[in-house]
Amino acid sequence: MKKTEAIMEILAAYDLTQSFRDAAELTGCSHHTVARYVRARDAGQLQTTPVQRSQVIDPFRDYIETWVDESHGRVRADVVQTKLETLGLGYAGSERTVRRAVAEAKGAYRSGHRRRFRPWLPEPGLWFQWDYADGPLIEGRKTWLFCAWLAWSRFRVVLPVRDKTLPTVIACIDTTLRRFGGAPTYGLSEQREDAHAGPHRAHRRAASDHRGGRPPLWSDVCQLSAG
Repeated sequence: MKKTEAIMEILAAYDLTQSFRDAAELTGCSHHTVARYVRARDAGQLQTTPVQRSQVIDPFRDYIETWVDESHGRVRADVVQTKLETLGLGYAGSERTVRRAVAEAKGAYRSGHRRRFRPWLPEPGLWFQWDYADGPLIEGRKTWLFCAWLAWSRFRVVLPVRDKTLPTVIACIDTTLRRFGGAPTYGLSEQREDAHAGPHRAHRRAASDHRGGRPPLWSDVCQLSAG
């Protein structure tokens, strides 16, 4: 793809000579090139900027930029290649393509042109999430269903519980991790119901949590340890 100035010179030479070959001699290019640009102009399809072609790495650039950002620009291309293959999302590109994408992401990181907002990108084995569902009434007492699942997986754990107290939650998480057969890196909790229950009730609940040593958060993310 020639620069805009070169294309304009080719078209100007053709308009002056009305000959593909004469315009090619004046501008130092092939007469086929002159003919292509003239026909494109006459058809209204002349483009002076290169067409951005899609690349096999494009669907995975969000992951690469995230890893570069989290590593402060220190992650290596071979590590990124391994992580892409581990994800199992069908990446079929070469190591050279990965090196180029990592170099571009690192260049953007160093120049300060980083994305401020990114979507949540789950990885297999990185996250698990839990929530609650209404359970049946047992002897006139309300129950709940503790539901946990792994990101990128249909594996779920459903446990009946009588309350949502902290000891019950810890016991459910312990049982869930044993069912998983391992510990994911992060756990994302459900949104607390009293976040929408009005300012007075929410304030009282937040104050009680603060006194109990638990941060007054409506949706909590905890980092798990395999130890």
